[in-house]
Amino acid sequence: MTDASALPASDARARRNVIVLVAAQAILGSQLSMVFIVAGLSGQTLASNPCWATLPITMAVTGSMLSATPLSAIMQRFGRRVGFLVGALAGALGAAVCAVALMQGSFALFLAGSFLTGTYMSAQGFYRFAAADTASETFRPKAISWVMAGGLLSAVIGPQVVKLTAEAMVVPFLGTYLAAILLNLCGVALFAFLDIPRPTPPAAGSPRGRSRLELLREPRIAVAVICATVAYALMNLVMTSSPLAVVGCGFATSDAANVVTAHVLAMYGPSFFTGHVIARFGAEKVMALGLAILAGSGAVALSGVELGHFFGALVLLGVGWNFGFIGATALLASAHAPEERGRIQGLNDLIVFGGVAMASLASGGLMNCSGGSVEAGWQAVNLAMLPFLVAAGGALIWLALRPKEA
Repeated sequence: MTDASALPASDARARRNVIVLVAAQAILGSQLSMVFIVAGLSGQTLASNPCWATLPITMAVTGSMLSATPLSAIMQRFGRRVGFLVGALAGALGAAVCAVALMQGSFALFLAGSFLTGTYMSAQGFYRFAAADTASETFRPKAISWVMAGGLLSAVIGPQVVKLTAEAMVVPFLGTYLAAILLNLCGVALFAFLDIPRPTPPAAGSPRGRSRLELLREPRIAVAVICATVAYALMNLVMTSSPLAVVGCGFATSDAANVVTAHVLAMYGPSFFTGHVIARFGAEKVMALGLAILAGSGAVALSGVELGHFFGALVLLGVGWNFGFIGATALLASAHAPEERGRIQGLNDLIVFGGVAMASLASGGLMNCSGGSVEAGWQAVNLAMLPFLVAAGGALIWLALRPKEA
């Protein structure tokens, strides 16, 4: 990482905020890998039809999608801290409802709890934008990248908590959701140290910025949204099915947790240098590299179902997501005015998590209900990536071929 003394003095506040957000990413963010490991397996035991095994993950992502715009509005009016507190408390409540559902054996209640946890997922998505709020133009890509790097600790914490708690109680996975409650409550205290000024209400006659439709017509914004959606949705499509595929191919739940650990480490590990790469080569080139690596992940997954294939495919999936998603975030952050921030960031995450919700729902159907075996389902999941990678790649080529604005 760049020496802090080399950064502009005006970024002192931004550096402090990055430290807080990195800690939040590590502590609160660990519950995401926990949920992605156990939610599908829990759904498989609670649902009457295995095709709906990943529906709890879909509900979480749907909750994230629907809460993105309200959370963005809350942050625009009351500040980032209030929005993040709402997210953490919703995460604790959702985990509590899931715990009760597991004790009662209720799939419907489990879906309701999963939906509530989506509010936390949405709030976490704004950490990267919060890192950019007080940063200079030079420091902004690095600030976003470093906050994303906080996921490295969550990649270790989350799966290890699953190993300790998944079978710790009579009811499988109950201990995991109780641990998620504690993580949310412990993380709440972190936001007291966040120092991001509350947005100033626009004065009469001040610039109001472009409408949502006008923003989406901006080529850089449109391509950023498309690539962020594809990168996140495809990552979710494959990651959601991976625990089912690993266990279905005869490996243990601990093996599935290890695969997810490797995947999440790969998601966040490159973040130590992704911002530097973006600053040097540009967001568009980094996004293109991310799409290519996602394609490589699919190729490895299709080559076999040994444990090594799962590790290789999920590691590439994580790295591809990192380059594609952080690149798209940096491009989006540079393409709108401050008064447009709440409008476009909420709209962006609404679209992104809408795509992720559809991917998580499709994941269970492709995995369990397409073909007569686990291997056939896993192949179907990975083949489904191709048309979306082609579409996102086409959008990047279109942007590159456009005449440069004066």
